[in-house]
Amino acid sequence: MCPFIRAGVGAVSTQSWVNPYLALTALAELEKGTGAIDAMSAALAGDEAGAFRQFAVVDGSGAVAAHTGRECTPWAGEITGVGMAVIGNMLTGPEVLSAMAAAFDVSKSEDLAERLMLALEAGDAAGGDKRGKQSAALRVHAEEVYALIDIRVDEHAEPISELRRVLRIARAQLVPFIAGMPKRGRPAQPAPIDVTQMLLRSPPDRPEGGGSRGRPGKGRI
Repeated sequence: MCPFIRAGVGAVSTQSWVNPYLALTALAELEKGTGAIDAMSAALAGDEAGAFRQFAVVDGSGAVAAHTGRECTPWAGEITGVGMAVIGNMLTGPEVLSAMAAAFDVSKSEDLAERLMLALEAGDAAGGDKRGKQSAALRVHAEEVYALIDIRVDEHAEPISELRRVLRIARAQLVPFIAGMPKRGRPAQPAPIDVTQMLLRSPPDRPEGGGSRGRPGKGRI
């Protein structure tokens, strides 16, 4: 319900009292060439409950805008930088966002998925959500309409550490599969043999394991 991403256009997150239509409006504005600040303003202009919203926009050029309404549940706030917006509400304190921003900033040599994962881990270690833990998600888009990485963990006592485990499996099993999927403007190719051979194996027998084994089929009488 929170993140909305359009490859080559921008990324938006609507939080606190979530309104997905804010994100859709902002993305439509970005697609017309509007910058992040004006796209956010256009979206919020049509929302009578803006005081309850938390909202961030990163456009395709790396420009950023963020909004934390005065009625968001404390602690609530934002940190923005070039190509980065860290926003949160119902947090233990400002140290959560500071830790996330710092982790993202010092990990420039890593790919985006790893930088986001490190930021989540840093925020979790700094206190995270003051109510407790329940879910976590990570989504990365590249040049295609579909996501490069899109994973989440729900209803878990330690969702961040579980998300790290899922990311390891996704890198070993899902990312190679996605790399072989059709790309815009390129002729479709057969699935790579090494990937299909990997995916024919039971999940526990694949790189990084995971999942479970299937049950042997019963013979027909």
